[in-house]
Amino acid sequence: MAVITQFVVVREGVEKMTFTSKKEADAYDKMLDIADNLIPFIQQADLGIDESVSEKLAFYFANNKDELANLLKGVVQVNSTPTNPPTAKKAAKKTEAAE
Repeated sequence: MAVITQFVVVREGVEKMTFTSKKEADAYDKMLDIADNLIPFIQQADLGIDESVSEKLAFYFANNKDELANLLKGVVQVNSTPTNPPTAKKAAKKTEAAE
């Protein structure tokens, strides 16, 4: 019989996600903490958006915290977006050059 170690992230009694490594579980838990802190911050802006949109924005910002931190510092990364990571663009350029 195999033994499988799993790390479960639980918030307010609800199982959110299961991971096979502690590092991944901790990173996800930290991302949830950041999102939880961002939700009231976004809602204070009084933008007229509903709570679900605030939550989506908070999770998006939390998932892209490193890039967001750089943008807030004034560091602009050329050709880098969360949906198009630089590695994917480099691979595409190499393929185009080969053709």
